[in-house]
Amino acid sequence: MSESSQTSDLRNRIIFTVLILAIYRLGTFVPLPGIDPEQLQVMMDSNQKGLLGMFNVFAGGAVSRMAIFALGIMPYISSSIIIQLLTGVTEYFKNLKAQGEIGRQKITQITRYGTVLLATVQGYGLAVGLESSADLVINPGVFFKISTVTTIVAGTIFLMWLGEQITQRGIGNGISLIIFSGIVAEIPRALVTTFELGRTGAISTLMIIFIFILLVVTILFIVFMERALRKILINYPKRQMGNKMYGGESSHLPLKINSAGVIPAIFASALLLLPVTFSNFNVSQSETFLNISSYFSQGQPLYMILYASGIIFFTFFYTSITFNPTETAENLRKYGGFIPGIRPGESTAAYIDTILTRLTTIGALYLTLVCLMPEFLIANYPIPFYLGGASVLIVVVVAIDTVTQVQTRLMSSQYEQLIKKTKFGR
Repeated sequence: MSESSQTSDLRNRIIFTVLILAIYRLGTFVPLPGIDPEQLQVMMDSNQKGLLGMFNVFAGGAVSRMAIFALGIMPYISSSIIIQLLTGVTEYFKNLKAQGEIGRQKITQITRYGTVLLATVQGYGLAVGLESSADLVINPGVFFKISTVTTIVAGTIFLMWLGEQITQRGIGNGISLIIFSGIVAEIPRALVTTFELGRTGAISTLMIIFIFILLVVTILFIVFMERALRKILINYPKRQMGNKMYGGESSHLPLKINSAGVIPAIFASALLLLPVTFSNFNVSQSETFLNISSYFSQGQPLYMILYASGIIFFTFFYTSITFNPTETAENLRKYGGFIPGIRPGESTAAYIDTILTRLTTIGALYLTLVCLMPEFLIANYPIPFYLGGASVLIVVVVAIDTVTQVQTRLMSSQYEQLIKKTKFGR
């Protein structure tokens, strides 16, 4: 493949990704049928805190407009969490994972079915919740429930398909980019809202300056931690083949402090949203629902504990399924590599596992700190959710990953051209 054709392929992938994300953003402005927009605005103004605000962030503002993408991609993420947990504890899913590509396709299919089921249940809960709000639905009844559930499920499945298309034909992880684009698109509005609060005196000028300094420091801290590596020295012994000596080189096994990336924050948020997604949609005026709703708001101990626990758990869980120390040690032994002072085989696997556990602990604490620290400010001040820790983390990490993929494709093209020129003497 020529350099121009590879550059053209990269350009086409970027254009394709941008077009898909534009389609997604357009869908967040298409409202559900039968909703009174004025009453919806009143309801959203009084329910910006807690899980409803978080849900609105991950849906790219679609919840505040009650659009066809109101559930966003969260049912797919919730289904993926359930399937991955089952993969670690059930023999059926373990066997599917061991079957390679065929098993992966089967797991993907089951995940899609789970997405449809969760979207249907959550869509029905949304329809019931909307009808329970006074004057919000113009013509409540069976037809409204059916149309709402059908529209919501279709929107979620369409988003899932868009994400898969980006992953296959575009640049980056499609699901992460959809969440990323939703947050980035709403950040300008969040900044305008923050400055308006400062103008009206709801937030002092000093506090606004502090918030933006904290935002910049958080971004720098995230970039530093995402780029941080622990390099394990690997030596390869010399081997004689004929009259020539081969090997004897040294290399490094790079281990990231945060191997799980942004996945733990997204998974922990999805897990919090799943059981009480609609407790803030006025599903019921009973004491039980009101109490549940009050517990899941910024600054509440239960909310913070569950959020932190979810981030820590998914950091360790996702790292364990993406990096296998035993398999890495076996590959090193197979190719003659060894860690100085460590015996090959089980000792090497135990050594790598110890280092990985320490790094993952630091990574889990880092993610927890970044995600929870701004939540206390949001709890005590009317700061928009889009300036929260999880939002900033997702934006920065997804941006870094996407830029890295673009650079990798460009470098791959340059290396290929260099090899061709060297081979043919041009």
